[in-house]
Amino acid sequence: MISKTAIIYPNVKIGKNVTIEDYCIVGSPPRGYNEGELETIIGDNAIIRSHTVIYAGNIIGSNFQTGNKANIRELNLIGDNVSIGTLSIIEHNVKIMNNCRIHSQVFIPEYSILEDGAWVGPNVVFTNAKYPKQPDTKDNLIGPTLKKNSIIGANTTLLPGIEIGENAMVGAGSVVTKNVKSNYIVAGNPAKFIRER
Repeated sequence: MISKTAIIYPNVKIGKNVTIEDYCIVGSPPRGYNEGELETIIGDNAIIRSHTVIYAGNIIGSNFQTGNKANIRELNLIGDNVSIGTLSIIEHNVKIMNNCRIHSQVFIPEYSILEDGAWVGPNVVFTNAKYPKQPDTKDNLIGPTLKKNSIIGANTTLLPGIEIGENAMVGAGSVVTKNVKSNYIVAGNPAKFIRER
C-alpha cells in the first residue's frame, strides 16, 4: 500500500507487500543528480512510516522498516531485516548489513559501517571528522565500524574511525575514544574496560 500523499520519484523499484505511509519521499535526487539518474531499490515487506525521506541511490533489502520522519541520504547499502527509528539520520555512503536495529534519534554519518546484528540505542551519535572545518576535512572522513552483534547503549558518542569489536557492548552515556575489543564491555567518559561478556 502506497499512500496517495507519498512522492515516489522515477527509477524507484519497490518490492512486494510494501507499505509507504503519508508524506514519505522515496528516490529524491541528491545534489548534482537528476531525477531518476540513480536507481533506488526497496525490498519486499518494507514498512516506511510517515514523513520518512529516502534519497536516490539506496539499495535496501527485505523486511526494512523506519519510524516516523527518518532521513536516509543517498548511496547507502542496507541489508535485510533492518530497522531505523523515528527521527534518525543516515548520511550517504553508509553500509548497514543484515539484522541491524537503529533506535530513535540516532545520527550515523558518511562512511560508517554496521555489520550483521549491530544494535544501536536511542540518541547515539557517530562522528566521522577528526578535525572539523579544516581544508582537507571532507577528504579524510572516516566513520565508526560496528562489528557483528555489537551493542551501543543510549546517548553514546563514537569518535571517528573507532571500531567496536564483535559482541562488544558499550554502556549508555559513554564517549568512545579508542577501539573496543571483541566481547569487551566498556563504559564511561572516556569509555574504559569493565569486564568481558
